[in-house]
Amino acid sequence: MTGSVGYHAGRVAEDMVALDYQRRNCVVIAHRWRGESGEIDLVLRDSDGAGVIFVEVKKSKSFARATTRLARRQMDRICGAASEFLAGEPKGQLTDVRFDLALVDGAGQVRVIENAFTEV
Repeated sequence: MTGSVGYHAGRVAEDMVALDYQRRNCVVIAHRWRGESGEIDLVLRDSDGAGVIFVEVKKSKSFARATTRLARRQMDRICGAASEFLAGEPKGQLTDVRFDLALVDGAGQVRVIENAFTEV
């Protein structure tokens, strides 16, 4: 998808993922947070309020296809942006963090891979 259609499909997928996390008692801190290093689709506070979850959302016809859309270079940019974000947190770089990959398939189903950057 490109252009306006891709943009809106991405926003809808991000909203679906945000709702999924909210059902698990996480709080959305930011949508499409941008730092000098890059953009993070969703930033959430975990259910106990102490940690931060950085989420990359990928939408495709299938979950398998969506997983192939996250490359090492993009993960590096997200990690750089996350470091910038953490500068504003009370514990700074000592904040408990997790990097998740949230997949949305063509049927609108959501699947979250927690700690995905260690698995991809």
